[in-house]
Amino acid sequence: MHTTTSLRPRRRAITWSIAVLLLSACNLEVTNPGPVNATFLDDKAAFPALVNGAGRDLAEALNWVSYTGAAVARELHPAGSTGSFGITPAQQGGKLVDDETGTHWQLAQRARWTSESSVARMKTVLGTAYASNAQYLQGLVWVGYSNRLLAENFCDGVIDGGAKQDYTVYITRSEAAFTEAITVATSQNNTTLLNAAKGGRAAIRLLKKDLAGAAADAAGLANTFAYKMPYNAIDANQYNRIYWAIANTPYRAHTVWGTYYETYYTSTNDPRVAWGSDPKNPVGDAAVGNLGKVPWYFELKFAAKNSPINLSSGWEMRLLEAEAKLTGGDVAGALTLLNGRRVSLNLAPWTAANATEAWTALKRERGIELWLEGRRLADFRRWTANGTPGVTDDMAGRDVCFATSRAEKESNPNFTP
Repeated sequence: MHTTTSLRPRRRAITWSIAVLLLSACNLEVTNPGPVNATFLDDKAAFPALVNGAGRDLAEALNWVSYTGAAVARELHPAGSTGSFGITPAQQGGKLVDDETGTHWQLAQRARWTSESSVARMKTVLGTAYASNAQYLQGLVWVGYSNRLLAENFCDGVIDGGAKQDYTVYITRSEAAFTEAITVATSQNNTTLLNAAKGGRAAIRLLKKDLAGAAADAAGLANTFAYKMPYNAIDANQYNRIYWAIANTPYRAHTVWGTYYETYYTSTNDPRVAWGSDPKNPVGDAAVGNLGKVPWYFELKFAAKNSPINLSSGWEMRLLEAEAKLTGGDVAGALTLLNGRRVSLNLAPWTAANATEAWTALKRERGIELWLEGRRLADFRRWTANGTPGVTDDMAGRDVCFATSRAEKESNPNFTP
């Protein structure tokens, strides 16, 4: 026993010495066995996983951006938490600073990259057959929407470690993807994705100030059209983040109290911005600055962990058409489109004595229809840049886009502030 145990360390030492000598005479390149070999992804059987992964990445990015953006855009008010589902003090003050946007930036860029790289890979592998492939078409749709998310919500355009560009680079990429998707969906007779691409391109063309093109895309989409991003009730990482943050157990992190939507819902009962309260839990879960604990009025738009979020809808298209008419000076036509939705919900119609009042109605109606869908910051940025008349939420001193993350600025040698 004594001899055996004493020899083990010596054997190990000798073996290690031999290994070192052998390695010193060999090529020291090492292959990491962890990552999937890229050639495996060229197998057509892997395409559904590639596309599903791209969609999952977009869902996660939308989750984070819509949640934080809602607080900054005054769609929701903080109710206390500054932890995992909270709203930071800077965000409570309307600031999207670069040392707090890392997760949002990383997730949104990952969604763009995974969708774009998947589409490029499939096109290479499939050759001329790509146009008949269902996964390729879905991938194009994800490319369009991931770039739209970036275009609507981020201040700068940065592509894969490249130089800082204007955020409109995402508009260009999104429009190109949606345009190709429309062509491919038409050839495949896929009405669902054809409409999804048309709705996405209409929104992008609105950002581009191509109102005629936007209205043309919107015109073919029925009021009942909706293309939604699904969420999952099985995995906490795939819950609808806005819902989970007000599910009471464990969080009461935000509230409708103190927003336009609080008083608007009280006076109209508009189901699009419904909220509730709980006498057993009348306030949020922590103090909000010098306000202390604030009333907890939870949103009811998303009623479950797996509630989907609209990416595009027919009623959004009517709003887009209304904005095109209003830009062209057709106040009556714009109001007719705005009030079509309100009539369907038995709500009092908007009225306007002049164009400025009509713009106020349009701004309010967009906020109501697209509430909590990650779209409001883009509206504020667009209307401010265009000098659009009309009254909306007071955004003075508040950011209208997410700053490029500090990690990107510090690690990307091509990024120049």
